[in-house]
Amino acid sequence: MAGVRFRGMDPRTGLVRWGLAAVAVGIVAGATLPDAARGLAAVAEANRASLPWLFERLFAFLAYLAMTGSVVYGLLLSTKLLDAIAHRPISFTLHQDLAAIGLGLAGIHGMLLGLDHTMPFSLAQILVPGLAPHAPLAVAAGQVALYLMAIVIASFYVRRFIGQRAWRTLHYVTFLAFVGATAHGLASGTDSGAAWAQGLYLGSAVVVTFLLTYRIAASVAERRAVRAGAMVGGPRVVRSDAADGERRPAQAA
Repeated sequence: MAGVRFRGMDPRTGLVRWGLAAVAVGIVAGATLPDAARGLAAVAEANRASLPWLFERLFAFLAYLAMTGSVVYGLLLSTKLLDAIAHRPISFTLHQDLAAIGLGLAGIHGMLLGLDHTMPFSLAQILVPGLAPHAPLAVAAGQVALYLMAIVIASFYVRRFIGQRAWRTLHYVTFLAFVGATAHGLASGTDSGAAWAQGLYLGSAVVVTFLLTYRIAASVAERRAVRAGAMVGGPRVVRSDAADGERRPAQAA
């Protein structure tokens, strides 16, 4: 209906929605997990020596997917595209949690490199960029991306001390981390030549680039609207794009 804006699901139906989701997951898991477990057991038995490498690659891709999800969620928050279907505090929490999960998975991925006997990494080579025995520049890009994400995640917990403006500015580091992680995966991953892996990395890059371009264009349009309103003496535009849902008056520059 015209003039009606959908502001998310009714919170009173939350228990029903989660219950239906749990039932759906249970049905799928019950139908697939037994065969999947037997298949994984057979692979593990046949590739016992390769298990560290297999898990290292698994955690690498899971970390990248979580990081990409966090970046995409952040862009959707800043462009207000999620407001029609979800409450901002919930979306903000998911954005923060995905970043933390990605960081944890990336840390496990790095530690597993020390257990891979095909090309073992020492602790210094795992932690210090540029010392890796394999593709040192590409590995360094991933290490730097990990440290940048750690800084961004830490900023969530000190936002009240550094202020909203500094926190938002610091968040731009996320894009550098994403670029570093993508370059790391494409250039250093032993399976990065596979079509599915390239599709994963390039598809993620396309989605993030599109949303970032949209975000920049929307920000430019908003600033022009604010300037135009200030020139004609109109009311100040109220911004509601804060990640946590707070409304703040926009400053006319």
